[in-house]
Amino acid sequence: MLLNWHAYTLSSQSCSKYVVARQVLLFSQQIFICLILSLRTYALYGCSKRLLKWMVIIGLVLAAGGLAGTFGHDSDGATGSDCYEIYTTATSIRHGMAWVAMLIYELFIFVLTVIKTCKTRGLPRFSLISRKDILDVIFHDGVMYFAGMSLVNLPNILTYFCGSDITRGSLSTFTSCISVTLISRLMLNLHESIDTGIFSTPAGTSLDILTTRVDVQTAVSSHHW
Repeated sequence: MLLNWHAYTLSSQSCSKYVVARQVLLFSQQIFICLILSLRTYALYGCSKRLLKWMVIIGLVLAAGGLAGTFGHDSDGATGSDCYEIYTTATSIRHGMAWVAMLIYELFIFVLTVIKTCKTRGLPRFSLISRKDILDVIFHDGVMYFAGMSLVNLPNILTYFCGSDITRGSLSTFTSCISVTLISRLMLNLHESIDTGIFSTPAGTSLDILTTRVDVQTAVSSHHW
């Protein structure tokens, strides 16, 4: 009986470590995505220091809220024998607010992108075919990213606030994977608009090659001399 109790204790400890590691991974992925979105917007606005200051302030406030919601003291949470964390209502709301903070920041970046595009080009027309320059690429990709993440993240948030004990947080891993996939495609598409490919050599760029030229005639004349 003592051995069985000891094995159960170790299993619970392992599951708790797994849950914490999973939350750290999800939180780190979203922070990294926010940094990429911020860098794109910062470059879009011509490296505006004023905009950077506001993005940092808003980002830190939302990150603090997400951090508190993700790693808050889950005294009313439980971990099942299969390492699946079961959230109570209070814990579920805290974790759900972390995803709400992520959605708010994505909305903030999307609004900034639309405002800059409208000021530069007027009211843009969304088209998947017509992409004349970098501004068009950033605008179109920004619209597709925000639309895709809204379709995925909103059901994820609803599971925290309206779901049952089993479904709460069940879409968080899927949502994080989709966000990483979309942001990767977004950056690769931006790179493709600048160059022909990520492994190609830009046009007009020459590579320095070490060569040796031998003047045969001079060498022969010197030999006869």
